[in-house]
Amino acid sequence: MVRFEQLNKWFGRDFHVLRDIDLDIARGERLVVCGPSGSGKSTLIRCINALEPFQEGRLTVNGVALAVEGREDLRAVQQVRRSVGMVFQQFNLFPHLTVLDNLTLAPRNVGKVPRAEAEAQALAQLERVHIADQAHKFPLQLSGGQQQRVAIARALCLAPQILLFDEPTSALDPEMVHEVLDVMVELAGQGITMVCVTHEMEFARSVADRVVFMDQGQIIEQAAPEAFFSNPRSERARQFLDKLLGRK
Repeated sequence: MVRFEQLNKWFGRDFHVLRDIDLDIARGERLVVCGPSGSGKSTLIRCINALEPFQEGRLTVNGVALAVEGREDLRAVQQVRRSVGMVFQQFNLFPHLTVLDNLTLAPRNVGKVPRAEAEAQALAQLERVHIADQAHKFPLQLSGGQQQRVAIARALCLAPQILLFDEPTSALDPEMVHEVLDVMVELAGQGITMVCVTHEMEFARSVADRVVFMDQGQIIEQAAPEAFFSNPRSERARQFLDKLLGRK
């Protein structure tokens, strides 16, 4: 579904944020990407839907090749983005629009879907994330957890084949984290290819098919969750897990 081949990316001339990335993501796979702050995790997944360009290597998403920076094929970018949905840290909802209008904006204006059809689809996705009763409220009338569930529903309205999550619980109060994770667990069982950057290790352990650990722009190791958590191969991953999980 997604293939990185020797992909390199720099910010400016000096910051080499992604280094020789080789990674295959299978259709229907649930992949968790973890690692310390600044390791390149978010940049990695933002390359998948062309929110970040890259300078060297190859990236193929759902059979479509994305070109290196400077030779970007806008048609390819549009084709990729039609199959990829993304959920951000900060929700990115329009505060002046109702929940329903937030969800129907892209289908109506980009997909040219009639209003009635777009609204029916939006309500179905809100039902899917257990928040249909909030459809006519504005985002600021909702809790953080509810807003993030709206953001997930918005991504689902475009019927993505790949769903990207960029630390979706990092902006939430601890008591709201589980309501979002519960929705993500439900989605994980429905066959959508999921790539999730997160520090929620319990989620990774219970939901992921594979965990990828990054540090300093490189993939240090990747393994099934049980193997990664019980016996990480690299010392750097072991240090990360010990600190994150409070192990001695």
